[in-house]
Order: sequence, then C-alpha cells, then structure tokens
Amino acid sequence: MEAGSHTHPPSPEAAKTTPEPSSRKAVLLVDDEIAYLDLLEQLLSEHIACPVIGFTRPFEALRALPSLDVGLIVTDYYMPGLNGCEFIVEVGKVAPHIPVIMITAHDVHFTESELALVPALKVIVQKPFRWTYLSEQILKYWPEPLKPRVSQSSPP
Repeated sequence: MEAGSHTHPPSPEAAKTTPEPSSRKAVLLVDDEIAYLDLLEQLLSEHIACPVIGFTRPFEALRALPSLDVGLIVTDYYMPGLNGCEFIVEVGKVAPHIPVIMITAHDVHFTESELALVPALKVIVQKPFRWTYLSEQILKYWPEPLKPRVSQSSPP
C-alpha cells in the first residue's frame, strides 16, 4: 500500500487519555518508512495535544505545506527523492520560520558550512529513541509560547 499522507484520529481507548488540543498548529512528520511513520504518528497523536500530520514522500509534504498550519517539522534524513537536509532547504524557501527536528538511524555528521544552509534544523535525534524524548524536543523548539500539552502516560 503506498500512501503519501496520513492522519491518525485517536483510537477509542486513546480518546479517554488524549489531552484536549492546546495548540492549533500541527507537527508535520516526514519519513518514507510507512510502518515507522504510522507508529510515530500514532504515539505523538495520542500523547501531544496538537494535530499530527504524516507524509511518506517529501515532495508531497512540500506541496501541502502552504495549506497547513505547521508549528514544527520532524523529518527523516535518508529518503528517496530528497534527503532530510535537501528537504529542509526546500521548506526554508516556503516557510523559513518553521523549526525542524531531524531523525535518523544513521551516523550523520555535518560541517559548519552544511549546517549554515539549514538554519531551521534545531537538533538531530538518533533512532531508536523514546517517543517521550522526541516530545521533549518538540516542546523545546515549539515556536509559540502556548506549547501543546503532553500526556505522560506510556503505551504498554
């Protein structure tokens, strides 16, 4: 099954513990691994009180970006078509104010001159990571004073 974008409504069980939205801005997730994207999108949707919108294709995320109210982007580094840095450069042309968190399972290192090309990149998070760590980073770099609330309950 190929899909470009996903949105996860809270499950009936999660609806009981999911915090009420406290921010109207969304977290935009971009990762070409569908199963990983679905899991991360579900975990964040159930525990962070803001919309979470996922894309498996960076070009589709770029096309949708102008019509979305995005507070922060979480993107993978290795993806077909555009790598994470190239994606961030393209985002900067449309929405340079949006902070970006990069996630990767690979040991990537950037020079100062490479980092200068992606000023929106705030942190690189190595996979595997706990969703709670990612949520901490999301809140740390959230662009508004009103940050989304986080439910601290852990999934089984």
